[in-house]
Amino acid sequence: MPATVACMHELRSLGLRLSLDDFGTGFSSLTYIKHLPFDELKVDRSFVNDLENDEMNRRMVNFMVQLGRELGMCVVAEGVETPRQRELLLEMGCDALQGYLMDKPMAIEAFTAKYQLG
Repeated sequence: MPATVACMHELRSLGLRLSLDDFGTGFSSLTYIKHLPFDELKVDRSFVNDLENDEMNRRMVNFMVQLGRELGMCVVAEGVETPRQRELLLEMGCDALQGYLMDKPMAIEAFTAKYQLG
C-alpha cells in the first residue's frame, strides 16, 4: 500500500483530484478513507435510490455526507433522479449531485452546444 499512497500523492501534486467512488459498497471502505489521500467521496447510487422511502437509508447517507465533510472532502451523490432526492441531499449538506435529474449522458458535442461552451 505505501507505493499506492505515494503514487496517489504524486497524482495530486500534478493537480489531479482523487475520488473514492461508490462509497458504502464493495471495496470502498472506511479503511481507504483513513489511509488514502482522497479529495472527494462519492455516495453510491444504491443509497440515493432508497433515500425518499427509507429512514435508515437517509440516516446512512447523512452519516456519509457528514463524514466526508468532517474529513475535508467534497461529497458527491450519484444517481439523483427526483427533486425530492435533490432536496434531501442538499439539506444534508451534499456538495454536488450527479444523475438524470440534472441531465442524461450526452456526447461532448451536444454538451458544448447545450451549455454554450464552444
